[in-house]
Amino acid sequence: MEYTRLGRTGLRVSRICLGTMNFGWQIGEAESHAILDRAHDDGVNFVDTANMYGSETGDGLSERFIGRWFGKTGHRDRIVLATKVYAPMTDWPNDGGLSARHIIAACEASLRRLGTDWIDLYQMHHVQRDTPWEEIWQAMETLVAQGKVRYVGSSNFAGWHLARAQSAADRRNFLGLVSEQCKYNLLTRHVELEVLPAAIELGIGILPYSPLHFGALSGALRKQREGAAGRSVLHAPERVEPHRAAIEEYEKLCADIGAEPTTVALAWLLSRPGVTAPIIGPRTPGQLDLPLTALRTELSAETLAWLEELFPPVGNGGPGPEAWAW
Repeated sequence: MEYTRLGRTGLRVSRICLGTMNFGWQIGEAESHAILDRAHDDGVNFVDTANMYGSETGDGLSERFIGRWFGKTGHRDRIVLATKVYAPMTDWPNDGGLSARHIIAACEASLRRLGTDWIDLYQMHHVQRDTPWEEIWQAMETLVAQGKVRYVGSSNFAGWHLARAQSAADRRNFLGLVSEQCKYNLLTRHVELEVLPAAIELGIGILPYSPLHFGALSGALRKQREGAAGRSVLHAPERVEPHRAAIEEYEKLCADIGAEPTTVALAWLLSRPGVTAPIIGPRTPGQLDLPLTALRTELSAETLAWLEELFPPVGNGGPGPEAWAW
């Protein structure tokens, strides 16, 4: 396993992050624990969840499954645990968002479900534009001072949100954001315009989610031809069809270089500046095989150039304003 620092911190995390959005929604507890066992045995020390994952009326099954796995295995000290706050867990008005009240209450609830005393990375699941940063950071500082949170991250922030959040944290002499979790893959490259440049400048690590674009980059067309079941086939009409020509060429390219599409998509992300660890969401232990292979796959300059032609970046490529201006 390869490890790297999370953003500008001294914290070391595996270059593959185990995402658990499927826990409770797509797979049960036994299957979830089997995936956690396999990931741990292969050296993955970074696990990402959210209070809303697997949630039905506030039960937060994903966090509960992870908490019971900690209790069964005693591996809590070996795992860098990330979870999130923002989504409403009930229909009451203060049970969602980023108010100081909700941040602290949601953290306490996550700690109970996870069966732990602390969260390594507490992430804001979305920006809330009408809540002052002074209020947000006051709540996060309280949790850090109490030892319940070690680091704070964001998810689905724009570049200017990262800048404003970090500026407010700096004024308070607080570490601020150390990571940004954003949608990023060969088919979705908008974050290259401003989010990635801002994150790199501020020392914020990038954690790409949906690295396979809901399975579209996992060999979806081949699986369709073979009659295989799976997420990539399920999402084929809305995720694959708009990009069919490019994906056809992509799968041919992967076959030519003797690599699985999943491996190539993840290896490309791992080669991108600012990327700390793509987040993968396996539904079986075996689905960890190809992501782990990606860690040992170095794409040639020629292959990288082909990928740029098949999946061109937004505008002229690279950061703004050069991506859209002279």
